[in-house]
Amino acid sequence: MNPQTGLRTALFERHRAAGARIVDFGGWDMPLHYGSQKEEHHAVRRHAGVFDVSHMTVIDLVGTDAERFLRHLLANDVAKLTEPGKALYSCMLNFDGGVVDDLIVYFFTPERYRLVVNAATREKDLEWIGARSDGFEVELSERPDLAMLAVQGPDARELAAGILPAGSRETALNLAPFFGADAGDWFVARTGYTGEDGFEILLPSAEAGGAWQALLDAGVAPCGLAARDTLRLEAAMNLYGNDMDDATSPLEAGLGWTIAWKPEEREFVGRDALEAVRARPDRRRFVGLLLEDKGVLRSHQRVVVDGVGEGETTSGGFAPTIGRSIALARAPAGDYDRVAVEIRGKLLNARIVPTPFVRHGTVRIDV
Repeated sequence: MNPQTGLRTALFERHRAAGARIVDFGGWDMPLHYGSQKEEHHAVRRHAGVFDVSHMTVIDLVGTDAERFLRHLLANDVAKLTEPGKALYSCMLNFDGGVVDDLIVYFFTPERYRLVVNAATREKDLEWIGARSDGFEVELSERPDLAMLAVQGPDARELAAGILPAGSRETALNLAPFFGADAGDWFVARTGYTGEDGFEILLPSAEAGGAWQALLDAGVAPCGLAARDTLRLEAAMNLYGNDMDDATSPLEAGLGWTIAWKPEEREFVGRDALEAVRARPDRRRFVGLLLEDKGVLRSHQRVVVDGVGEGETTSGGFAPTIGRSIALARAPAGDYDRVAVEIRGKLLNARIVPTPFVRHGTVRIDV
């Protein structure tokens, strides 16, 4: 491989042939957009779009200790999972309570699970999981043979069902949110990262090209990383490395809801550190911001709260659905509803608003 070339998914040549602008993302050559980020964003909000997310890392975990191991490894509790195909979102923490990664885990049986973790943290995650598995009867198998397509939007499930094996279409359409099911050699889950309904489909890499083309032929728009980022920001979904990282507690990243504190006797990695953070009255807030002055919010801008302290935006940008600039931010503890954000040397006014900003195509904030 050319040292200047990144890793490539099975769909790389199709992206290039379609005129995609290719960028490096976590060591992968990935499509940023196919001409218009804004049009791709609106396609997902109004109709359906498909993303190549084959760069994500899929890990199958099997063994007699699989459930016990994951109850130790993750801050959320896989014991909640009792129905085959049910998914759970969780943070995987270090001993200081920082986030090693955020992931989705699918339950099949107490001896069999599937994890989907971030591409940029692959090596770190595999090393961390492997080190924690000592003493547990579990086996980890990475699945580089699988591709992954995310079909998202109000019409996404109906259109995507048309490319599934005929005997699996009804099962897929009847999936409840955050459930998955086998579809022959494919696996279809009603999950996503856009704030819209849809499917994430795992399938053999050799079949990805045909599936991709079938979706495009059905009227699904090809979408790149840029639209994926604005969509997830409007949905207030965290991005690892921006909104949380190894040094940030989920309690200060708006992810307290993903921590299973009960049963109290469950000892998961990072629990003691989290308990200490939970007890602190000065714990930072994680908030949504709407810019009220002219400008654009970006990540890592200084947030100033008069008489209280300072914080920082973690993710930000122009929100096409809203037509305004929004951000997620870590702000000092306190009771206030307005902040100032430093943009190009000037302090501009921003208002704290509820999140998500947008869900299922509907703007949920007062603009």
